[in-house]
Amino acid sequence: MNLVESNQARNNSLISEAASERTQYPYVTGTSVIGIKYKDGILMAADMAGSYGSTLRYKSVERLKPVGKHSLVGGSGEISDFQEILRYLDELILYDNMWDDGNSLGPKEVHSYLTRVMYNRRNKFDPLWNSLILGGVKKGQKYLGMVVIACFTFPMLKEKLYAFWAIGNLLCYVIQVSMIGVHFEDDHVATGFGNHLARPILRDEWHKDMSFEDGVKLLEKCMRVLLYRDRSAINKFQLAKITEEGTTIYPPYALKTSWNLAAFQNPTAGAEGSW
Repeated sequence: MNLVESNQARNNSLISEAASERTQYPYVTGTSVIGIKYKDGILMAADMAGSYGSTLRYKSVERLKPVGKHSLVGGSGEISDFQEILRYLDELILYDNMWDDGNSLGPKEVHSYLTRVMYNRRNKFDPLWNSLILGGVKKGQKYLGMVVIACFTFPMLKEKLYAFWAIGNLLCYVIQVSMIGVHFEDDHVATGFGNHLARPILRDEWHKDMSFEDGVKLLEKCMRVLLYRDRSAINKFQLAKITEEGTTIYPPYALKTSWNLAAFQNPTAGAEGSW
């Protein structure tokens, strides 16, 4: 084998190895998404930041999207993987509409599809690095679920939760899915830092008969706490709701904040070695 053929064989080998590489770490990511049930349906909130490492590179990333007639999905984690998931969901809804049988996929079916997609990619050692919240309403039934397969920040994101219960005459369930089978019941879900900072607030203040206005106030309180404490959050949020009438995604807006607390003005005061 001459030198040219040797170099060509080596280059082909390198190309083959590069083609088989898997994403080892997410690059452009979105932070927390919060979902709650309220009296008439589902409410979700997320900010619009896309972080490149610790740099807030993109500030108009929409992470709440409608899925068909009855579902709403919110995603945190790798933005490009979330876009791929949205493409999968577009194909799913298009295929369902092509049957033209008067029926349409509800949130329970979409959630089941997402769990299979995420678990399939995990088994290929090529995971989609996302945590997803899926909510919806169909025929009087409210659904709020969460899909977590890849663990990209916190070890506890590997937990698997699956629960359902009845409220009045409405069948409601919340699902968080991962690899190990842990399950419990709840009425609200959150991804990312929201799982640590927002859930305690939701446990204290959420109730099943919340009005739309009370639900929005509760979500804003949670997002304000995340803005103060999560370096990847920005003060530009989107709210979305889904009811029997359909999905509404509201324009972005900012929250009123106060940074006059002494702990914010001099966070290292009294720390060992501080000036």
